[in-house]
Amino acid sequence: MASAPHNHREPSGTYTFSSRPRAVETRSKFKEAPDEQTHSSYGNIMYDRRVVRGNTYAHHIIPTTAQPDPAELQRQQHIRRRAVALKRAQEQSRPKTPEAVQGRKHTDVQTDLYLEELSDVIVTTDIECQTDAFLDRPASPLFIPAKSGKDAATQIEEGELFDFDREVQPVLEVLVGKTIEQSLLEVMEEEELAYLKAQQKAFQELRNIELAEVQRLQEQERRHSEEKERRIAQQKAVLEKERETAEKIAARAYTQQYLADLLPAAFTSLRNHGYFYDPVERDIETSFLPWLMNEVNNSLEKRCAARQLLDNIIYDVAQKRLEEFNDLETQPDESDV
Repeated sequence: MASAPHNHREPSGTYTFSSRPRAVETRSKFKEAPDEQTHSSYGNIMYDRRVVRGNTYAHHIIPTTAQPDPAELQRQQHIRRRAVALKRAQEQSRPKTPEAVQGRKHTDVQTDLYLEELSDVIVTTDIECQTDAFLDRPASPLFIPAKSGKDAATQIEEGELFDFDREVQPVLEVLVGKTIEQSLLEVMEEEELAYLKAQQKAFQELRNIELAEVQRLQEQERRHSEEKERRIAQQKAVLEKERETAEKIAARAYTQQYLADLLPAAFTSLRNHGYFYDPVERDIETSFLPWLMNEVNNSLEKRCAARQLLDNIIYDVAQKRLEEFNDLETQPDESDV
């Protein structure tokens, strides 16, 4: 049976590589190793240690030629130890999955929101070529090289390359085992999801009870605080009224004490300034005395007018008599002449 890989070129011009399938020696994650030994060793490559699953970026190590600094190495080790300790503390504080039921085992199930696909980016280059539209193409090739050497052929009989019945057994066992394992995982996952839903339901009921109790306590605390504030406001109002009453009593006593000597002094001052008077005296002063003065003034004015008139009459009479006397004195002199 041929076991070496074969390279052959297809008519299209590309090279292909083919080799016989080989089983990988491994041990199942949850199943125990079988007791019976078969003539060929095979297993599931999903649990092979040489197969890397997940993100492989962290496995890349960049070689360095320069000698690292001891302080830098110590700092990196400290950071690494700190990250490991933090991760261990997070794992310890993280709620763990409850133990599996009897006869069952837990398995890892991917619960991420997205799948990460790893692929190598192949560098490609676009090249264009324009053929002349008026280039004449011959109907037949211009040059056909002659044969060199002899033609040879090889006949491969049935069973020489591989035994189908033998080689297909590990593949079928892997497929069947993978299918059964996936089915068991799905069943266990459904049971675990049902158990988790029951736990979530119980937790939700307990949470609702606790929320109701919290709301009741909050409402009770709110009522107590409102009652306390109302009592404080009432006490403040009572104290304010008592303070206002005491201030009013003190103000009244001070006012009475201050006005005890103020009233007589005020009345005396008002009396001295004429605000308090005798009505008869005030009537005499305001009505009778002005009228009397007017009458006296009128009488005096009349007397003065009469005296002035009498003086004028006397003056006129005296002037007339003087004129007559003067005339009498001048008349004899004229007669003598």
